[in-house]
Amino acid sequence: MTTKTKKTVNKWSADVTEHSDAMDLEKDIFKSGDPDKIAASVKHSAETSKRRKSSPYQSAMSMLTFYENRAGKNLNAEEKDTLEKAKDKLRELFGKDDK
Repeated sequence: MTTKTKKTVNKWSADVTEHSDAMDLEKDIFKSGDPDKIAASVKHSAETSKRRKSSPYQSAMSMLTFYENRAGKNLNAEEKDTLEKAKDKLRELFGKDDK
């Protein structure tokens, strides 16, 4: 892969986040390592965003999944576990019991 191609790939997800109907997120929230804080922040962003097309719950869960998929193999086991716990917490915050 050439450097130019790699830059294009990196810019793709940033472009989606900035110019799509994706929510506006707290800066570096996924780096906090605290699933409760991540879930609460994503929930708040989903509920206050004017840039979403679906329900706040669906938007919040989609953003967590989007981040997990974009980070992919760069996430270690602890980071993946944190995101899974954040998803569980998000379900709890929205009163959803199913996975």
